[in-house]
Amino acid sequence: MSRTRRQPSAPHQPLLEDGLVVGTHGRHCVVEAARGQRVICHPRGKKLTVVVGDRVRWLPSQDEGTIEQVQPRRNLLYRQDEVRTKSFAANLDQVLILVAAEPEFSENQLARALIACEAEHIAPLIVLNKADLATPFTRAWQRLAPYRTMGYTVLPIAAKPNGVVPNDASDHAPPTCALDDLAARLQGCTTLILGPSGAGKSTLINRLVPSANAATGDISLALGSGRHTTTTTRWYWLDGAHRSALIDSPGFQEFGLRHIDPMQLAAYMPDIKPHVAGCKFYNCTHLHEPGCGVMAQVQPDQKPDEKSDLSALHISATRYKIYSNLVQELKLRSM
Repeated sequence: MSRTRRQPSAPHQPLLEDGLVVGTHGRHCVVEAARGQRVICHPRGKKLTVVVGDRVRWLPSQDEGTIEQVQPRRNLLYRQDEVRTKSFAANLDQVLILVAAEPEFSENQLARALIACEAEHIAPLIVLNKADLATPFTRAWQRLAPYRTMGYTVLPIAAKPNGVVPNDASDHAPPTCALDDLAARLQGCTTLILGPSGAGKSTLINRLVPSANAATGDISLALGSGRHTTTTTRWYWLDGAHRSALIDSPGFQEFGLRHIDPMQLAAYMPDIKPHVAGCKFYNCTHLHEPGCGVMAQVQPDQKPDEKSDLSALHISATRYKIYSNLVQELKLRSM
């Protein structure tokens, strides 16, 4: 009488859970699980890169966890220089680029951030802070005129609780924009707030997310990173339904674009892109070639006391200089 041999049982497969990365600090991160609890996790292996905004599959282990998989991303905003690549966040709907009237913002850094957004097909929103400082704010608002002409949304705010925005709207002074108006533009979106140190990012976040200080303290304690550091990125929910989120990122002084192809740069600059078709040569760099449709549209910058007549058909001299410097920089890096 033959006996049927029992087949060995299949090895137990660990049950992975879905999660959202809401904080990072070095190789450690905080994952928000499906039920809302937040757990410290470590990516499996050195090759697995995780950023805030990632949807992940993770394996619980006692009071911590291990990230096993990163779900496909819709986009990833990052900067890259000769030394390293720095990722800001993934799966974004828009980027709020915060600049201030004082200290004076760098138009070069603003342009670089916008190019990075364009390359990843992420909608940018430019916000000019410190509207309560009348004279420097008026000067900064005028500097942003070419960006409004390009079609970018530029909002004036005073993030300080007692800041008052001027009411007279003109080419030199912006219309009033309350924080409520800005908050409305964040609804239903995952928004990364990006800006240089000193622009008032922390003040704005604390106004938009009253519980931000508590949330920051909880994550810092969990990660062992102490106070709000310049190497930490954090996610804040803006509503109880968890449909709107604001991501705080470290301040930056440099924004490398080494990952951008210099021949594609014009396509990421809305004031330059329309004129490429008018170039005589298909591989025109827009730097020195005869019959260049881009160079033909460059106009001198307006003086501070002049009314801007820059139209959508023209390119400001400052913007063209930013473009030409970037092309040469990127070509040198690719050699």
